[in-house]
Amino acid sequence: MRPNTHLDLSKKQSAGMTLLEVLVALFIFALTGTAIMKAASDHLIGVGQIEDITFATWVANNRLNQLQIDTTWPIKNNKKGEQEMAGRKWYWQQRISKTSDDEMVQVEVSVGLDEQYQGTVTSVSTFIAKQI
Repeated sequence: MRPNTHLDLSKKQSAGMTLLEVLVALFIFALTGTAIMKAASDHLIGVGQIEDITFATWVANNRLNQLQIDTTWPIKNNKKGEQEMAGRKWYWQQRISKTSDDEMVQVEVSVGLDEQYQGTVTSVSTFIAKQI
């Protein structure tokens, strides 16, 4: 009896993957890897921005606390300064806005990393009353 060569041939053909199947699989893995790298990159950029905003907010709050402690009235408008925090130099600028009460002003402190105040990382504002 002669073995069925047709069955043996089909077993050999289905034992491996074709070049096209391998290329499709590699393409899918490449797309998946690219998407994962993009997501990781976006996450790291977001973490860096959150860190910058956090430190800038601390610098602004420090300035506002200094103004609360200081008894000088009226508070100077457009005053600028710098503060070292987290190994970097932060630049702040305060702006004063009048309110309906003559003994109270709104103070906004903008903080950035640029000495020319071109880019602001964050701004914090509060109201300060004249101390008696």
